[in-house]
Amino acid sequence: MNLLLVTLLLPLAGSVITMLLGKDNKALIQKTALGISIVSFVISIMLFMGFDMGDGGFQFVIDKTWIPMFDAGFRIGIDGMSMLMILLTNFIMPIALLSSFDSIKQRDKSYYALVQLLHFGMLGVFMSLDLFLFYVFWEVILIPMFFVIGVWGGKDRMYASVKFFIYTVVGSLFMLVAIVWLANYAADFLGSFTTDYRKLADISKDIPMDIQKWLFLGFALSFLIKVPLFPFHTWLPDAHTEAPTPGSVILAGVLLKMGTYGLIRFNLGMFPEASEYFSGVISVLAVIGIIYGAVVAMVQPDMKRLVAYSSVSHMGFIVLGIFSMTTIGVQGAILQMIAHGVATGMLFLSVGVLYERRHTRLIDDYGGVARIMPKFTVFFAIAMFASVGLPGLCGFVGEFLTLKGAFTSEVLGSYWYTVFAASGVIFAAVYLLWMFRRVMFGEVDNEENKTLTDISPREWAMFVPMVIMAVWIGVYSKSFTQISEASTASIPSIQKSIESTYGKEGVELTGIEQ
Repeated sequence: MNLLLVTLLLPLAGSVITMLLGKDNKALIQKTALGISIVSFVISIMLFMGFDMGDGGFQFVIDKTWIPMFDAGFRIGIDGMSMLMILLTNFIMPIALLSSFDSIKQRDKSYYALVQLLHFGMLGVFMSLDLFLFYVFWEVILIPMFFVIGVWGGKDRMYASVKFFIYTVVGSLFMLVAIVWLANYAADFLGSFTTDYRKLADISKDIPMDIQKWLFLGFALSFLIKVPLFPFHTWLPDAHTEAPTPGSVILAGVLLKMGTYGLIRFNLGMFPEASEYFSGVISVLAVIGIIYGAVVAMVQPDMKRLVAYSSVSHMGFIVLGIFSMTTIGVQGAILQMIAHGVATGMLFLSVGVLYERRHTRLIDDYGGVARIMPKFTVFFAIAMFASVGLPGLCGFVGEFLTLKGAFTSEVLGSYWYTVFAASGVIFAAVYLLWMFRRVMFGEVDNEENKTLTDISPREWAMFVPMVIMAVWIGVYSKSFTQISEASTASIPSIQKSIESTYGKEGVELTGIEQ
């Protein structure tokens, strides 16, 4: 039995099973969804145990023709990067479901079925080796996330969900046009229309530059909106602010990574010359996003909105690392994708814990919480320091590698990208420490805060795995970078960069050991 297929289909089966349960049995619905997500995580660990880290190609491949006329197929497989993304997804989902137990108070069966459908779609995106299948999974994700925000979100939930939907659909249309154009153009080389990623990746780098630029933009616009990169970011603060706590955790932890994953897999993987051509412009936007997101976060009165803008800033580091087009930069970007999912996920969980007790996210409504909730304060502090990039926690290594990649990049050719981007680290310390001080310390001036209770056993179960992961990434990041090392070095854009810097023999070198 192919464990990759089991990993993919288990959440879908869970969604169907959940819909068959009685709507009045809330406890059974919750336990079923949580149990299936935990089993999915365990199976992905088993999948990893059989994964060959030294192989830069795709493993556990399933290739079944779906629509013969277009050579579109059910083609799935994973390399090191997608292996990490699958592990991240299956790690985040049980925690998000645990956080749902208190925050979701109506239509439980529909909610848990939709979240498991979302889980299925996200895994499909990271496994797809067929552009048509990738597009299907990309669109499938829109439906459950739209309803999670629109039904279980805050007072402006419909505005936020519609804005999220429109932004993503418009971006998807650009990608659809690019897929059709690429597959049709490839027919001249291959003799027939196909959406097989492996076949298209083999010939796409030979496409003339004037066409390659347009194809690059078609894919890039869809992915940059999902990241989101400045100036396509405006849907994210609204979506985060109005989404329920588990929705924000999934959005920050996994959904945004679909954009950066797409940039590496499709843009760098298929259009190396166009990637180099546009690297400067996209890197400038990434740096602007880093600074803009941090500056706007500094003036937010709402904790959740502050964390949302911090995501805009932190995702800028990932995009900068990707378009440094260096092994170190891309490796740092992949590591930062995981680190951001953990650190920002913890921050949203922390805000959610306070919101469930006080039903307000305004910083001014708090103060002195550390006196009332000392155990919770420790977890909030770890999340905050991880997001700041404190050495020893998950946020530091990825940011360091992306900045080093940008600094040494032959493609970017200037250290000023790193200089300006590094200011985002300083700003992050300012707005996060400012929020933490005002919420946690000082006098307990608000009487309602005096009745707060410290974290429950369920909340311990949410935070402890996140803390372990944050420390593990910060202390022993090699255990993550070595998984994606071979697949990163096999990316055509990276090979081209290595060859231009180290000569043809340098292509044989892999990973951050360079």
